[in-house]
Amino acid sequence: MFGAIARRLFGTANDRFVKSIRKIVDDINALEPSLQALSDDDLRHRTVLFRERLDKGETLDDLLVEAFATVREASRRVMGMRHFDVQMLGGIVLHQGKIAEMKTGEGKTLVATLPTYLNALTGKGVHVVTVNDYLASRDCEWMSRLYRFLGLTVGCITHDLTDMKRQEAYACDITYGTNNELGFDYLRDNMKFRLDEMVQRPFNYAIVDEVDSILVDEARTPLIISGPSESSTDLYVAVDILIRNVEPLHYEKDEKSKAVTFTEEGTEFMEQQFRDAGLLLDGGLYDIANVSLVHHAQQALRAHVLFTRDVDYIVKDGKVIIIDEFTGRMMEGRRYSEGLHQALEAKEQVAIQNENQTLASITFQNYFRLYPKLAGMTGTAMTEAGEFAEIYNLEVVEMPTNRPFSRDDQDDEVYRTARDKYVAIADLVEECYKRGQPCLVGTTSIEKSEYLAELLRKDKKIEPRVLNARYHEQEAYIVSQAGVPGAVTIATNMAGRGTDIQLGGNLEMRVAVELHDVTDEAERARRTEEIKADIATKKEQALAAGGLFVIGTERHESRRIDNQLRGRSGRQGDPGASRFFLSLEDDLMRIFGSERMDGMLQKLGLKDGEAIIHPWINKALEKAQQKVEARNFDIRKNLLKFDDVMNDQRKVIYEQRRELMRSEDVAPDVKHMREEVVRDLVAGCIPEKAMPEQWNITTLHEECLRLFNLDLPVKDWAREEGIGEEEIEHRVMSAIDQKMAAKVANYGADIWRMVEKSLLLQILDATWKEHLLHLDHLRQGISLRAYAQRDPLNEYKSEAFEMFQKMLDHLREKVTQTLALIELRTEPSEDDLRPHDSVPMQEQHAAPQSAFGGPETGAERNPADPSTWGRVSRNEPCPCGSGKKFKHCHGAAA
Repeated sequence: MFGAIARRLFGTANDRFVKSIRKIVDDINALEPSLQALSDDDLRHRTVLFRERLDKGETLDDLLVEAFATVREASRRVMGMRHFDVQMLGGIVLHQGKIAEMKTGEGKTLVATLPTYLNALTGKGVHVVTVNDYLASRDCEWMSRLYRFLGLTVGCITHDLTDMKRQEAYACDITYGTNNELGFDYLRDNMKFRLDEMVQRPFNYAIVDEVDSILVDEARTPLIISGPSESSTDLYVAVDILIRNVEPLHYEKDEKSKAVTFTEEGTEFMEQQFRDAGLLLDGGLYDIANVSLVHHAQQALRAHVLFTRDVDYIVKDGKVIIIDEFTGRMMEGRRYSEGLHQALEAKEQVAIQNENQTLASITFQNYFRLYPKLAGMTGTAMTEAGEFAEIYNLEVVEMPTNRPFSRDDQDDEVYRTARDKYVAIADLVEECYKRGQPCLVGTTSIEKSEYLAELLRKDKKIEPRVLNARYHEQEAYIVSQAGVPGAVTIATNMAGRGTDIQLGGNLEMRVAVELHDVTDEAERARRTEEIKADIATKKEQALAAGGLFVIGTERHESRRIDNQLRGRSGRQGDPGASRFFLSLEDDLMRIFGSERMDGMLQKLGLKDGEAIIHPWINKALEKAQQKVEARNFDIRKNLLKFDDVMNDQRKVIYEQRRELMRSEDVAPDVKHMREEVVRDLVAGCIPEKAMPEQWNITTLHEECLRLFNLDLPVKDWAREEGIGEEEIEHRVMSAIDQKMAAKVANYGADIWRMVEKSLLLQILDATWKEHLLHLDHLRQGISLRAYAQRDPLNEYKSEAFEMFQKMLDHLREKVTQTLALIELRTEPSEDDLRPHDSVPMQEQHAAPQSAFGGPETGAERNPADPSTWGRVSRNEPCPCGSGKKFKHCHGAAA
């Protein structure tokens, strides 16, 4: 109560902050007349002057007022759009590394040009991150006119670019791209073998559009680059056939935590099923030998019980494609892990892809925390302000609207059954349709959007436009025309659609669609004016009918998703209305509401088809949503704590990898590894202060043979009077050093340097990949430690650290062993092939075989001229300098 009175008297902290930066906007406005008097060339030249001032020691904050004023004037000239004062405020917030919450239709894309230009002046690169390729391409094309007018370079990262094109795009002053593409490029860069093949520059500054969608909603799913494992897919089909016989009494489903487990009856039932099918040969289902069957059965059960077609995924072109629950879009190329996707493919009887093994992974939280400076913008962020502050150290600032807000947000209507709810929605849509009021209906799944569309067609004879994952190609056009009088649009979640719903229709979209084949300029201009006039007339009709009416068919777990839908109405001060319809059968009400509510409403006399409407219900629902949001935040925070453990290790490995790629000569690193291996080996066989008779000389001899292929007289050394472990260590080290020196002399320093570097990187990658697999397995079972009163996170940290130490030991040993055992060969020409040449030198103990050679003539190879290469071995590094093997590069086409 006292807090509310204080806020009325002094304003909120948000209000005070916005008021404090209004002074900066006044300074920007004061420069406008002088900039309007400049010629285009003089305005453009200001970019050069700004960069010179930065070189002399001025900061970006020193340039802010002049730079923002320059962008505003350039935008007015190039695009005919002048930034509003509230957009200037938003630009200042973004430059300060905060999140600007701006209502839909306030022009976030234009706001981003201000801090993007200012921060791009340093030449270190600015990334503008969007949620999909369409928005990245559209925003880049739209805003690049402004940036190029001011002398900056602009690039765009899309899915189909080559590495060379990506390098060019990242080298630009400003780069547009999706969160997925940027993240995958980071992971791919850390799998490259040469620095000049890497596409990204060091991180500088990023502005994330739809920041709540990317940093909160998508943060649950890490980015993973994976390769196929060698496991068979037949077992998925066999288990799927059996799981279809399972009945509800055989499992328990917890919808709150989205988990399903077999009951005791279910376990016995599955055990018998497996035996009858010949899959369970001996022992019980939970014996250690049958752990794979348990895994397959659990994933098949999840696929059938928890995942619904056209809600969680769709089947298209013979593939199971995940649907993003927050945006309703298809997530091409993304697959569920741990065999769940294969279980879904078996369920839908489509081709089953091999299970994948993780090669590299990172969460969005840890990826975006790599940027020294990060900012974001969205229409809905205040509800997640705590998470942004705790995870990303980002402050959320709510920006005022350009015009007074006039949308009527009506109370929710709660019905007993879903059928009653949909009938009431259809009645309201009919009312809007008859008075010419455009309406947008938001649903939570494809299934529900198509059910409602069919209901409107049959009962009301209304033909709605449906926007869901099936028709995402027409997304932009459908959304842009949803403000036409009488339009009825049904859409799955509206997050990140990126296209404004303008009353009367969208001019640019109509011109692009209706005049795409009109080439005559005069005719095009005439038709454009006609379309403009038609839109103006329709806008007046839509305004008179009450503006856009937004109808929500149920409440989402997150208030932000509801607010994103509501935010489509009331754009730029337009009138509008919104209302949500709920039923006791909705997921949120059924899972989180009281089971006694239905009985209570019946006792109160609520009949079929009647609704209960009261502000208290809105508040109760909001509290339920807050509880769910808090729970989801805890889940994300917990996942992040576990990923932070891997992230620390990832940073070490990736930095070490970069250092190795930068080094011309890795011989010192290899020698250090060799010394560590010898030191550990001797220490293990000759304990400190042990008597000679306690030394394990036999093992030392065998290990020297296995690791270094050296048959050393260690038994004779041990018999020498007064010899100690230090002397033996010195002798072993000297022997291996002599062997490696002989190899360098035999093959040449340049070739051996290349071999050392190439093998070191390859073995590092293989060892890291194996370590990731072990961490995955550790992570899956670590929660069970809680039953022993141990903290799973602390257990994971300590065991992951031990595993990392073992991985480094294994890496040193593998590098030392491989380099000691490997023998290189030059493949002779066919004309000069002699019988004994056809047998390559064998390597002992199955060490990796490699072959490096040059042209038979001994002439110098020119990387750009294949005719100078001579005969190249298939396993030799390609002479072009790519770092790949010849068979994977220029030899691939041969």
